[in-house]
Order: sequence, then structure tokens, then C-alpha cells
Amino acid sequence: MTPNVLDHTDSAIRAIVARHGARPESLLPILLETQRTFRAIDERAMEVIAVALALPPARVHGVASFHTFLDRRPRGWFAVRLCRTLSCMLAGRDAVAHRLETDLGIRFGETTADGLFSLDWVSCLGLCDQGPAMMVGDRVYGQVTIEKVHEVLEECRGEAVRTRSMQPETDR
Repeated sequence: MTPNVLDHTDSAIRAIVARHGARPESLLPILLETQRTFRAIDERAMEVIAVALALPPARVHGVASFHTFLDRRPRGWFAVRLCRTLSCMLAGRDAVAHRLETDLGIRFGETTADGLFSLDWVSCLGLCDQGPAMMVGDRVYGQVTIEKVHEVLEECRGEAVRTRSMQPETDR
């Protein structure tokens, strides 16, 4: 079955810690992999990570809540983030935002019913000279147009179909 934040086990979290090393400096990579694996970082995952790294739980919570790319609630498999800065707005961000909402059938801050996409604003992607900027998962796109939005979303849908077709029948 596809991992979900609600069904992770402590041993799965400890395995992630082991891959990165049980060192405080591994906290961020551990949180990122936990999110990739389970679509979010819930309270129990943060507790297990804190114990495994011998860190105060408040430190793990602090890092998880500080970084805007770490989510405590389940997100879509493709987290779509659109830059909301002034430079992106001047470059056409509002038309791109409208196209995203229309193509996905959701508003910013929501996740599609099938769990495939989440749509959020982000403060800055560091591409002020290439706005509007958008990030989907780990991929960053500059000079995004409404045509590019459709193209990127279709690529994601195709990737999801290919990934699901490679899973054993019992995992679907």
C-alpha cells in the first residue's frame, strides 16, 4: 500500500534516521525524507525522531514548523507552490494562480480529492528575475505561463499513472 502519514510505524521512522545517521545535523534531511515518504510529519513522527537523535522534542518541532516546505498535515503527492512576491505578481502570477485553481479544481491551501495535488503559496523561490516562479515537489520552474501550468500538471498526472502501474496489484 502507498505510505500515508497516518499509517507509519515507529520502525519506518527509525529506518529513515538510520539511513541519514542519528546525528543532530541530520535532522533536516530526516524530516524531508519523512515528509516524502508519508506526505507529512505528524506529532508521533517528530517524537520518534527526537528520541532517535537525542534532541529535545521542541527542537524537532521548531525546525519542522520553521521551514515552509515541511508540512504537518497530509499534502498531495505533488505539492504545487506558487511564489507570491511582488516581482512574481508583476510578471503575471495572478493569471498563473487562476489557471492552477481552475486546472486542479481547488483553491490555495487545499488538496485535490484524489490526494494527487496540493496547492499553496510560498514566500519566495529565489527566482525574482524569472517570475512567475512555481515549485512542484523538488522541481522549480521560472517564467511560468498558463500554458506551462497545464503542461507541468499533465506531466505530473502522467508520472502518477506510470508510478501506480508499476506497483504490485496488492499495493493499489
